[in-house]
Amino acid sequence: MEDGAGVSTRPGFLSRIFLHNLSAKFAALPMVITVLVVFVGCTIWTIYYSFTNSKLLPTGKFIGFDQYERLFATSRWNVSVWNLLAYGAMSLVFTLVIGFILAVLIDQKVRFESAFRTIMLYPFALSFIVTGLVWQWIMNPTLGLQGTMRKLGWDWFSFDWIANPKMVLFALLIAGLWHGTGFCMVLMLAGLRGVDEEVWKAARVDGIPTWRTYLSIVLPMMRGVLVTAVVIIGSGIVRLYDLVVALTNGGPGISSEVPAKYVFNYMFSGGNIGQGLAGATMMLLTVLIIMIPWAYLEFGGKGRR
Repeated sequence: MEDGAGVSTRPGFLSRIFLHNLSAKFAALPMVITVLVVFVGCTIWTIYYSFTNSKLLPTGKFIGFDQYERLFATSRWNVSVWNLLAYGAMSLVFTLVIGFILAVLIDQKVRFESAFRTIMLYPFALSFIVTGLVWQWIMNPTLGLQGTMRKLGWDWFSFDWIANPKMVLFALLIAGLWHGTGFCMVLMLAGLRGVDEEVWKAARVDGIPTWRTYLSIVLPMMRGVLVTAVVIIGSGIVRLYDLVVALTNGGPGISSEVPAKYVFNYMFSGGNIGQGLAGATMMLLTVLIIMIPWAYLEFGGKGRR
């Protein structure tokens, strides 16, 4: 028996749907519960208590947007947001550009390609804590590169960026690029290897320069890879914390403070959970601003084509 839309209405129809691949549904059940409880539940908890005056424990009363007003009236938060915007813009652009250039170079069928890929990707296998400590030693004004060069007689050499408030963001940028550029290169290389060889043959027949082929033909064909790279890099920038702690600890002063460190300090050191959760909610909003357009481009737009 079928209704007007041609869908079966027999009593056993719905039961067959729910019983179909029952073992797979049971296997996925822990993941579904984890998502609902841990991610969705904790997200709701975070947002709710950001509207309270909770201090050491989440037991405060509802106070509306007072925590958010205080948040944006705090110079430390504003500095951290500006630092993240400046660092994020530079990191996103340079990671994509350098990663793409490295991918293009390796795509030229060079010798020892596997070795080069491994070397470039190796820093990504390290944690940000290790990366931060390594670059802290390198940039240490006394014991690092500056001290070494001055001991060799080059007294004019200066590389004290982690102690210079005007240059400390560039120190973070160098360490971040060293850590993440290899991963971006691998994504771009996978996109380049997915381009049909006939595209290159047609471009050569038409006399299109190689650089123009990459910019005008290849890059548009790699839209999916580019969007994925932007989302991964962007979400990592918003969550930037451990690299800052290991390399500069937010200093000198608060010149390299970032929102994640602000949230952590207020929740676990400052004894103000409400203020920390307000900052965390703003970080969540930023991640959603990045993720929703990506989800729309990847999934929402395909149904209309």
